[in-house]
Amino acid sequence: MNPMIGGHFQSAANQAIQGMLMVHVMDGHLMLKGKVMGLKPNSEHGFHIHEVGDCSKADFSSAGGHFNPAKTKHGAPDDVHHAGDLPNLQANAQGEAPIEIMLMDLSVDPGAANTLIGRAVVIHANPDDYTTQPAGNSGGRIACAVISQM
Repeated sequence: MNPMIGGHFQSAANQAIQGMLMVHVMDGHLMLKGKVMGLKPNSEHGFHIHEVGDCSKADFSSAGGHFNPAKTKHGAPDDVHHAGDLPNLQANAQGEAPIEIMLMDLSVDPGAANTLIGRAVVIHANPDDYTTQPAGNSGGRIACAVISQM
């Protein structure tokens, strides 16, 4: 039986965000699934995998920068991009955002350079513009989850 891999979001002090993520292996790729609640209704947010699985600082700066093992430029998911560049989260009228993203360039092998395990997934205050280097100008970090074996 494969171990469960995922994480629970913790919210910045001025936010009421909650949610969880699960990672599923499908056809040799990873599927990131989950749900986030407590976002501003009908809002859009930058969503990234960050280098360090540490959400201990109040502003989540302890998570480091975007996960970028291939040392590429920041960009849209359908263009050249960091391994940690994900599509923006879209919150509905209730402030909920479903997550279902196929991750093509990542692994759950703990020893691999491109492993998702031990990384943080961060929600930003604003949408990612997919252009501004090095991180998309998506504003402050409003929620953070560490991906680990559960």
